[in-house]
Amino acid sequence: MALRNTPTERQLRLGAELRKLREAGGLTVNEAGDVIGMGRVHLTHVENGRTAISAERIRTLCRTYGVTSSTYTEALVNLAEASGKGWWSDYRRQLPASALDLAELETEATCLRSYESLFLPGLFQVKGYTHAIFEASDAVSTDEEIEAAVRFRNERQRILTGDRPPEVHAVIHEAALHMRFGGADIMHQQLLHLVELAELPYVTIQIMPFTAVAVSALTTPFCHLTSHNGALETVLMEHPARSAYLHGEDEVAKYRHQFARLSDAALPAIDAAVIPVRHAARDSLGLVQHILYTLQGASA
Repeated sequence: MALRNTPTERQLRLGAELRKLREAGGLTVNEAGDVIGMGRVHLTHVENGRTAISAERIRTLCRTYGVTSSTYTEALVNLAEASGKGWWSDYRRQLPASALDLAELETEATCLRSYESLFLPGLFQVKGYTHAIFEASDAVSTDEEIEAAVRFRNERQRILTGDRPPEVHAVIHEAALHMRFGGADIMHQQLLHLVELAELPYVTIQIMPFTAVAVSALTTPFCHLTSHNGALETVLMEHPARSAYLHGEDEVAKYRHQFARLSDAALPAIDAAVIPVRHAARDSLGLVQHILYTLQGASA
């Protein structure tokens, strides 16, 4: 079997997990390979995500490494057996691999927690807002590339209306609500859509106000994803040059804690069911409504 030149994030993750387990179990590559009848070089390629491994061998390695969680073991098997093909495959020649990796990861996610400082989360964006972002971006240049990127982001949003939607919790800095991508009319449409999404029972949206205390406004945006029945966690740091996927236990714990701090500091979540006059204190919905009022005046 030919070696993969560019492993996907899923394939790299499987290899990294198997290497982590082997090292924690105190086995060398030679010793672990002997257990499953695989040579040192072959197993090294597996741990680097460059070649496949069977489900039977994964289960054998997990038993050898002392893994006691069947949920975790089956999560690794799922990573190995997944075809990597989905709706995102149609964009393989149009968009970078990092975008396809994110779409594949989101389809397996059971929980997404994100923090955004200048943009609204991609899963929440209306078409006009997304189009304006890509028009101003250096990541795409031609009209065809822009349209492909917009369609791709729109298709990603289907996980919110699918049969098994993930739990989504977003903390959005107030600055993102004032950035006028597409102008006042588009932003008015976008903020109304934000309120509509918050009505979904599995979507929680909080706004971090400029007045928040003890939380840096410069905190780097990130997304924390939980997948495979909670067995795997990933933190995505998106950058123009290259997105970074973090899954080390210490790294994940750091961002899990960071998100909890951000959520505690943010305003109470948008709840369109609460009658405005009964709001006991300033909340996320009240702030969004205030900005909507300002946008109405700007577009009048």
